[in-house]
Amino acid sequence: MAIRERLSGNEAIAVAMKQINPDVVAAFPITPSTEIPQYFSQFVSNGAVQTEFVPVESEHSAMSACIGAQAAGGRTMTATSANGLALMWEMLYIASSSRLPVTLACVNRALSGPLNIHNDHSDSMGARDSGWIQLYSENNQEAYDNFIQAVRIGEHKDVVLPVMVCQDGFITSHAVENLDLLEDEKVKAFVGEYNPEHYLLNTKEQIAVGPLDLPNYFFEHRRQQAQAMMNAKQVILDVAKEFEKVTGRKYDLFEEYKLSDAEIAIVIINSTAGTAKTVVDELREKGIKAGLLKIRVFRPFPQEEMVAALKHVKALAVMDKAEAFSGVGGPLFADVKAALYGVADGIKVINYIYGLGGRDVKADNIELVYNELQNIVKTGQIGETYRYVGVRE
Repeated sequence: MAIRERLSGNEAIAVAMKQINPDVVAAFPITPSTEIPQYFSQFVSNGAVQTEFVPVESEHSAMSACIGAQAAGGRTMTATSANGLALMWEMLYIASSSRLPVTLACVNRALSGPLNIHNDHSDSMGARDSGWIQLYSENNQEAYDNFIQAVRIGEHKDVVLPVMVCQDGFITSHAVENLDLLEDEKVKAFVGEYNPEHYLLNTKEQIAVGPLDLPNYFFEHRRQQAQAMMNAKQVILDVAKEFEKVTGRKYDLFEEYKLSDAEIAIVIINSTAGTAKTVVDELREKGIKAGLLKIRVFRPFPQEEMVAALKHVKALAVMDKAEAFSGVGGPLFADVKAALYGVADGIKVINYIYGLGGRDVKADNIELVYNELQNIVKTGQIGETYRYVGVRE
């Protein structure tokens, strides 16, 4: 019987951590993710978990401690945001290249500077090529569900990679919503025990973690990482099917919202999808065939599946809550455009940068995007592909 509860997104992640009961959590506070280790430390102090909680002096140290503990054979977790994730940068690559399935809660926040504590996706998007699986969450329920599934995904024998579970800072991390929690025993049964094949404290096998890797083998090790990321796609789907059996909640690589017959659509990530769905509903009532594709899994990137879902669309807007400073578009736009190239060239694709630094994204902003898509379909003219919405020019 599911437990109905009212929790913020940060509380939901902390509760998921408690239910999983990891061996080690190492963390350093940074807004807006601070509450996650704060709540979890209370579970440690009152004996609800047997976790070794390691308060460190920086986020670099937090990831370093997680790497050491995971390499030793323990299941480890942490949480961070923005500049904290940036300070982990070196260690993110070491965790993934060392094939250590650390689980990280990333509460998305603008990456300074100028200093800004509010939401956009510049932090996790900047880490998109670090070798971490990335899951994104529209709401508190998805943040909770994704975090539980992340443990199974990262630890799978065909993957063995770290996983980053993202949600929007303040928008979901601090907003309280109703959600359904699993019972503790069901979560423990779902994630299972962590039994790594190779670990430092195994007295029957001598191994080195993170040694010097010269040209003789470095390329092959990178290729193995790439294959593990490719393998993760099917594992993510398999874990989602098992999760659906336990909870009744269905997850995929992405969500298609009124997309099957859509002529115009947007691709979007995280909480703004909720606003966009409302706009889609309103447009549908007017007879406009609008749809939406909400990314859940950004790494590995679901290229083939996305093309199949979008190939019938006439005009598409890709929404980026991060600026890539490329002069031609944001990070999500680059991947979507590349996915469509050569297989769905008939789709007219534009990019919008939106919501940077926590700028409010209103229904009017999303409606403007759909209006522009309608105009592109009507005139056949794309115009400028690299656009902004909600900014004072």
